[in-house]
Amino acid sequence: MAGSTLHDGLTPLNAAPEQTSDDAAGYYTLGEKLVDAKAPTGPIKDRWTTRKFENRLVNPANRRKLDIIIVGTGLAGGAAAATLGEAGYNVKSFCYQDSPRRAHSIAAQGGINAAKNYKEDGDSTFRLFYDTVKGGDYRARESNVYRLAEVSANIIDQCVAQGVPFAREYGGLLDNRSFGGVQVSRTFYARGQTGQQLLLGAYQAMERQVAAGTVEQFTRHEMLEVVVADGRARGIIARDMVTGAIETHLADVVVLATGGYGNVFYLSTNAMGSNVTAAWRAHRKGAYMANPCYTQIHPTCIPVTGSHQSKLTLMSESLRNDGRIWVPKNAADCDKDPRDIPEEDRDYFLERIYPAFGNLVPRDIASRAAKYMCDEGRGVGPKVKEIGPDGEERLVSRGVYLDLGAAIERLGRDKIEEKYDNLLDMYARITGEDPYETPMRIYPAVHYVMGGLWVDYELQTSIPGLFCTGEANFSDHGANRLGASALMQGLADGYFVLPNTIRDYLADGPFEKIAEDHPAVLEARSEVEARIQRFMSVDGTRSVESFHRELGNIMWEYCGMERSKEGLVKAIGLIRDLKKEFWSNVKVLGSAESLNQDLEKAGRVADFIELGELMCIDALNRRESCGGHFRAESQTEDGEALRHDDEFAYVAAWEWGGEDGSPVLHKEDLIYTAIEMKQRSYK
Repeated sequence: MAGSTLHDGLTPLNAAPEQTSDDAAGYYTLGEKLVDAKAPTGPIKDRWTTRKFENRLVNPANRRKLDIIIVGTGLAGGAAAATLGEAGYNVKSFCYQDSPRRAHSIAAQGGINAAKNYKEDGDSTFRLFYDTVKGGDYRARESNVYRLAEVSANIIDQCVAQGVPFAREYGGLLDNRSFGGVQVSRTFYARGQTGQQLLLGAYQAMERQVAAGTVEQFTRHEMLEVVVADGRARGIIARDMVTGAIETHLADVVVLATGGYGNVFYLSTNAMGSNVTAAWRAHRKGAYMANPCYTQIHPTCIPVTGSHQSKLTLMSESLRNDGRIWVPKNAADCDKDPRDIPEEDRDYFLERIYPAFGNLVPRDIASRAAKYMCDEGRGVGPKVKEIGPDGEERLVSRGVYLDLGAAIERLGRDKIEEKYDNLLDMYARITGEDPYETPMRIYPAVHYVMGGLWVDYELQTSIPGLFCTGEANFSDHGANRLGASALMQGLADGYFVLPNTIRDYLADGPFEKIAEDHPAVLEARSEVEARIQRFMSVDGTRSVESFHRELGNIMWEYCGMERSKEGLVKAIGLIRDLKKEFWSNVKVLGSAESLNQDLEKAGRVADFIELGELMCIDALNRRESCGGHFRAESQTEDGEALRHDDEFAYVAAWEWGGEDGSPVLHKEDLIYTAIEMKQRSYK
């Protein structure tokens, strides 16, 4: 197979049979079928315990001789660095921020899931597992998801021991609240700043190891290439973002914990610096990219106000516990002050359509429902310009109300302030409106990606020695992530999963050291230097930002909340044209030998353009609707997502096909033994 080497965890089988509906014919090559040979068997409740025992150990003396590079310092990367450093390995930690505390994990607001059943409302490890698989529309691996549910309770204990200030009830026990897609309260939270508090816990644990000498920290460094020597990942090439120096860093194993690629859409809730470069560079070296089309649109974001914006702001999903979502029943009322619209003229559409779950339906369902209300002309708030299906420019209102009025009346303003004050203060500062007096306006926006680098049960990619954790991998969420599960996965991977799986690989060490003059190292470094020189030498007329904005418009319009064959084919053509223009007409300002944010962005946008094309091909190939991937051609009579398990119950793992080649699709069948696949219903 071009560009990759299969390790022992990948067992190639015969090529998968052709699909009945192959909309993407001609855009890709079908490769060998894929099986995760590391996936355990037996009773699901015993699989992780058995695997931990079976994995080989590394004695303390040998740990001191083994070097680990971890790229990313969010919850997954920070927790892994702290844990592996404390175990005695030599860890090098890299981040592009000026401090690990600025990792995007800090922006998570609402909470972290764990199956502790503190509310005695029927929760359990199995129910968390079931809710997660169902929430992901049966497109996640059951073994991985059960392991996640199983270790979730340990995460809370770990974080409490670190001093994370979770909210507590009157009696002193940790409090819980509900999130979308579930009917129990299992989400632990620290007001509206849970991600920040959890990240500070991981950061302090990592800094303890920095002080102990087991973790070496490299801030303001961006990974630009992975070094693959003799078929194994052995290091990275990074750029010092302050001096511009290109540096080589070598190790026995590399871990990517670099987050998601939602900024491919330009407008998203992600931090401005969030990017796909580390994962994409690994993909081009042979690491499979799995399910790239699975993008999560979050339903509770502050609506777009105009073309001047470069970022969107998230309002925590936790607000759906107390906020009721509605639009006017009559389009003529949309311009009225919402306080002047009587109760009988309000359409609480989620409660009407999904009575069992109401405002707590999963994110993908809530997002589409809000879009449909606005498509009907019942959106609220300022009008923004859009390009319609006919190509004509139009003005539409993209917003629905999230109303806390009933909760304030029932519980009192003090209780709502206690739960959400920093969130509501942020909303007031951004919009100039008082959410205690006037219903908030929200609308869906790109938030999280379920796709990412393919990993086996051990979290190892298709490149031996290259591991991937957290949002950067694809493994736990299927086609849609339930709220409060991102923090759960990041900390589960970093504290409990990776430390128990990476040791099986490291047990073969100590490995023979490679030098900086090794041919594979020199080649990787040369590739980085040549690429930077190419950026600086084009000297075109268009800014990097303009290319990113145009790519985002294409992705949102044709590969956003709803996709169709016609739109995706058009998007692929537009992206290919954009790529050609980028490399012939981009203008990168400044110098490569110094601090240069324009150069940084150029590399990220170039990778986003290539990723965007693969996302559209993946979406075009998957002619079904599941979770956040909604194909217009595949829906029920009442507009719900319609899966086709007979054709698409597989992980789509894409192999890089070369600059001029088609991507290669490897299918990993999804097999469920502990639960039955069903069409989702939240009614």
